[in-house]
Amino acid sequence: MHVWRVHTETQEWTREPVPPAWERLGGRGLIARVLLDRMSPVAHPLGPGNLLILAPGLLVGHRLSSCDRISFGGKSPLTGGVKESNAGGRTGWALTALGIKVLILEGRPREDRWWVLHLSTQGVRFDPADDLVGLEAQATADRLMARYGEHIAAALIGPAGERLWPTAGIQNLDKDGVASRIAARGGLGAVMGSKRIKAIVIDPEGGNPPPIADPAGFRQARKTYTQALMAHPQTQTYADYGTAAMVLFCNQLGGLPTRNFSQGRFEAAEAISGERLREMLLARPNAHTTHACMAGCAIRCSNVVTDPRGFFVVSPLEYETIAMMGSNLGLDDLDAIARLNRVANELGVDTIEVGVALGVAAEGGLWSFGDAVAAQRLMEAMRTNTLTGRLLGQGAVTVGRVLGVRRVPAVKGQAMAAYDPRAIQGTGVTYATSPQGADHTAGNTVRAQRHRPPVEEQARLSLKAQIAMAAYDTLGVCVFAGFGFAKVPETIPQLLRARYGWEVSDDVFQQLGRETLRLERAFNRAAGFSPAHDRLPEWMLEEPLPPTGARFQVPEEHIQNLFRELEAA
Repeated sequence: MHVWRVHTETQEWTREPVPPAWERLGGRGLIARVLLDRMSPVAHPLGPGNLLILAPGLLVGHRLSSCDRISFGGKSPLTGGVKESNAGGRTGWALTALGIKVLILEGRPREDRWWVLHLSTQGVRFDPADDLVGLEAQATADRLMARYGEHIAAALIGPAGERLWPTAGIQNLDKDGVASRIAARGGLGAVMGSKRIKAIVIDPEGGNPPPIADPAGFRQARKTYTQALMAHPQTQTYADYGTAAMVLFCNQLGGLPTRNFSQGRFEAAEAISGERLREMLLARPNAHTTHACMAGCAIRCSNVVTDPRGFFVVSPLEYETIAMMGSNLGLDDLDAIARLNRVANELGVDTIEVGVALGVAAEGGLWSFGDAVAAQRLMEAMRTNTLTGRLLGQGAVTVGRVLGVRRVPAVKGQAMAAYDPRAIQGTGVTYATSPQGADHTAGNTVRAQRHRPPVEEQARLSLKAQIAMAAYDTLGVCVFAGFGFAKVPETIPQLLRARYGWEVSDDVFQQLGRETLRLERAFNRAAGFSPAHDRLPEWMLEEPLPPTGARFQVPEEHIQNLFRELEAA
């Protein structure tokens, strides 16, 4: 495996050996290490000093179920700090087939021309992308596959990335060639756009999977893990209902964001639930209740949504979007939510950030909660790049400032995901303290809340979840694979030993998570972050959440001391 470095101004590239300090990291952990080693933390996120990094996780490349994810990283235009955002699809597997440990894009072109970065066994080349500029995500994907072949992998941006909106993500082709797997959070699509790269095409033809030091040991560990994953009841739940299964669960907890986080229960939650979605899809032509985002995934938690006539609308429609563009906006129609999702996907924007921005805009009087026609009109304003559309494209915090709204659910400049921290307080600790900003994938504690743990335990739950998620993201593992690994945790060190021939301890999972968090926090400190950034908005400590009346109550000292033991080690 090698480091591929590409300079986007000179269009020169090099293939380099992996530095020793990078060898035992991948994905999210490797991104943090590269950022610390290779760039100034005070560089402007959209300037030539920022890096765009693509790093497959340590277990990527072998069709291990749910373990072929790709991490994108850089300095976030939204938060100003470290950012890693990962996705399924083909990209991670294809990079490893070319022997790429990490791909680093540097610099920024001086000319306003757009390019396709083409990677193959022959190396790197820049192909003109003049005919792709302005195209939406799927039209871009279709043209790339027509030009380069159906077998390619591709990471691409829609118009939002071209416009450098901090809500822009990076779309990846799924196994069916749909540009639906988005590394959504933190504005990394804008970083890609700042380098004038419309798409990164990876042609794995002629490449090979990464070598395995101990094939027999790898096969045995794979078998044990896969059996545990398939035997877990949650795997079938996600196959049947997808992530939308969380709608009623969060509603029951009183933590389902409703009308810009002003309530924790939505009176029409049943109408947008995973159960209702499944019922709707089973009745429609060409719809699918289960779908794999990457080859070899046994969980298949995605779906394919069609309209009543059987015409494709969007894939997948997930919990975060259902909540942030549904209950958070007072909308109770899954078809309307799916249409909003479709526009977001074609633009290439984060449905969480834009959903929260729309909620803040409704509170600010720009439109009325529950008006699906008005919500669609605002998404179309983003599509046509009107002044209002550009405002929404800047994200929730900017919308709140412009409209004078105090209730803006965001931390470090990034909007909260679909778990109100007043009801799910451990996740609130994660929102407050994660180097990534208010990101549920950095350490969600929602499942622990079914046991109603006391406030005194919430910080501990958050730290445990943050360490685990940092480790999974470094391995390239989907969070849902954790159901299998939790049953047979010994398979993680077994897989690493068999894949690389390394001597690793049995607690290597914990070590990876802790090291990743240490590196990220070190970058953020160098970028100017302080303990003052590690807190929730003040209104969440003051304003009770109907109907339970919950406030965020985790003591400040628990938050400020959260990482003390980790960083002292």
